[in-house]
Amino acid sequence: MNALGIRLASGFRGWGLALALATLLAACGGGGDASAPPSGGGATTLSAAATLGQKIFADTALSASGRQSCASCHVASAAFAEDASASGVDHGLPVALGGPGMDLAGFRNTPSLMYTALTPAFFFDSDGSPNGGFFRDGRAATLADQATMPFTSSFEMANADAAEVIARLKTRPYLAEFVALYGDAVLADPRTALARVGSALAAFESEEPSFDPFSSKFDAVQRGQAQLTAQELRGMGLFNNATKGNCSACHPSTSADGSTPPMFTDYSYDNLGIPRNPLIPGNTSAAPAYTPANGSDGVQTYYDLGVCGPFREETANLAASCGQFKVPTLRNVAVTAPYFHNGRFATLKEAIGFYVRRDTDPQEWYPTAADGSVTKFDDLPASYGGQFVVKAGVVGSDAGYLGNVNTAEIPYNRSIGDTPALSPDEIDDVITFLCTLTDGYDPARPSAQVLPAQCLAAARTTAAANTP
Repeated sequence: MNALGIRLASGFRGWGLALALATLLAACGGGGDASAPPSGGGATTLSAAATLGQKIFADTALSASGRQSCASCHVASAAFAEDASASGVDHGLPVALGGPGMDLAGFRNTPSLMYTALTPAFFFDSDGSPNGGFFRDGRAATLADQATMPFTSSFEMANADAAEVIARLKTRPYLAEFVALYGDAVLADPRTALARVGSALAAFESEEPSFDPFSSKFDAVQRGQAQLTAQELRGMGLFNNATKGNCSACHPSTSADGSTPPMFTDYSYDNLGIPRNPLIPGNTSAAPAYTPANGSDGVQTYYDLGVCGPFREETANLAASCGQFKVPTLRNVAVTAPYFHNGRFATLKEAIGFYVRRDTDPQEWYPTAADGSVTKFDDLPASYGGQFVVKAGVVGSDAGYLGNVNTAEIPYNRSIGDTPALSPDEIDDVITFLCTLTDGYDPARPSAQVLPAQCLAAARTTAAANTP
């Protein structure tokens, strides 16, 4: 068992019983149980590999610009997602900047690295649907693979190849630690050496407690150390209700195996028809030259189709999954705005509003013509017809990619004019529950946790609505 497994196993003793009791209590509107998963606050001695990985994670000198590290885009105070303002330069984009001059925009919103080490490797289930893997499209098989890819991405750390990364590594003060762990000979093989860099980063992200603390109010409730407010309980009920929010269909609020706390993701993939985000430079008519020109439907020159490209190269037999992206954990979701793969929504209120009104009020989200017609799912090719190309091979079917959008599950199974699955007040209730998934809650000093403004606004708005 690796260091992560030992640490988690020691902390999860009794969690299965706690989970069972908590589930029963939740069904009755109750609280939790006294058995405890890990708090994440205890001291942990990192292995030599993890200690090295910690130094690499924060080192900007391994980038072509000399100004970007893993920590630049994965900020601890933002649940290891991006916080542009933390660097003192808020670029106002839903994607990170990188490249040799730190002025090249990426294509996807930076995901949180918290709890990423618990992600299963990419696999296909019995019906051929993708699951697990790393990045939003699952293109990295392991956490170590994921950690190495930004080093040679032209719009991220922008090294030309593995050899350039290792040339920079040879100048770093921790080189002796690297050689002590992996041997001097590996430096002559840049690709293997870069893989060892990835191994060290994966060790750090797996062993450092701040990546998986399980220290939210929700976790405290499960341990019997706190109670949800009436509004948070309503929100949890709506979250789990299969006829209302139905959020738990993809973001389960119960443990998958009875031995670990719920991860609030089932690691599946889904196509929600997220609206195109014009704030991403690659989505505009003035797209930068490094934008993948993979669209030839006469509407856009670039589409992000997630699992089937353009950044994932292995796209064979994935036509039915075009436009799908990995379901993220909702732990710490209140501090990781903007939301979805393209950062289209700035707040939870907007994101949940889209979920429940996408099909009842599509004009809120999609382009509307002068005649009132709405172009739904505008970030997918409107048709296939053999014209859309991903990488070197044609993918898809004559049915088109619009048919891949999830329109059958609640809350999407509605039409224009229908009543949305959640009212505005109910959306606020769900938000307050989601805010209980924010790590850093101290049951002994609950008021010490400062939640984001959107959490406080949701609580105040509903309180005002319920005032006689």
